[in-house]
Amino acid sequence: MREIVVISGKGGAGKTSMTGAFAHLADNAILCDLDVDAPDLHLLLDPQIKTEESFLSGNEAIIDPDRCIGCGQCAELCRYNAVREDADGYRIDPLACEGCKVCVALCPEQAIDFPQKHCGQWYVSDTRFGTMVHAQLFPGEENSGRLVTLLKQKARAIAEEQGLDLVLCDGAPGIGCPVISSMAGTNLAVIVTEPTPSGLHDLKRVAELCDRFRTKVAVLVNKWDINPDLTEEIESWSTGRGYTLAGRIPHDRAVVDAMLQRKAVTETGSDLAPLLERSWAGILALLDS
Repeated sequence: MREIVVISGKGGAGKTSMTGAFAHLADNAILCDLDVDAPDLHLLLDPQIKTEESFLSGNEAIIDPDRCIGCGQCAELCRYNAVREDADGYRIDPLACEGCKVCVALCPEQAIDFPQKHCGQWYVSDTRFGTMVHAQLFPGEENSGRLVTLLKQKARAIAEEQGLDLVLCDGAPGIGCPVISSMAGTNLAVIVTEPTPSGLHDLKRVAELCDRFRTKVAVLVNKWDINPDLTEEIESWSTGRGYTLAGRIPHDRAVVDAMLQRKAVTETGSDLAPLLERSWAGILALLDS
């Protein structure tokens, strides 16, 4: 089983557009959107949901008004100011609650329940490019790293069932918890960057993360022609670190036009298609080396 994760270190670099194109070019892959906080690969692939499951993670405190005597001890004990009092008595603000369980353990009437928290949904869907595993956390929910791990495990299991040997993942931007979970067990990280100061800065940050996981790295410069000098600097820095250059993709309105049609740019007959095909061939060659 081989796994490719497309990451960027920052938002807006074109990571999902590149992933959509690679999904179109791959003929033996399970697709997986690991950006569970703000997923958008589905906008290009138009998945048809086959199965839907709830994602339960952590716990939340809930006061039962029928058992509560209004003593206010929970409000005194809470260090996160999550217990609020209104005309109906005491309640717990789920956005402020950290799930420490102090109020649950010390409530004199045992009036506070502590059920598992419903944090979002995850799906297995059909797309025109194959099976896709994806998810959506509810706004403000945590444990995105745990959900990413669940999606990767499910994608690998489906790949084994279908006799496929490649999992292609669209990672989250940045270097936080979901990206760290995305990197675990992957064979190759394709870093999509852009020739801007922030693009170079965040490329270095996410590349350092890849090095800590001892993961192969390929660097793809998107919109390279908006700053050719900085593109040269990015490529020079990358080769100096021993990373493979996956290619240069110019700035082109065709990417936006394809997105508006809910298509990968390689499906639209764009002049970018041959460039992306060469990049994908180089990525596969690096993966197999």
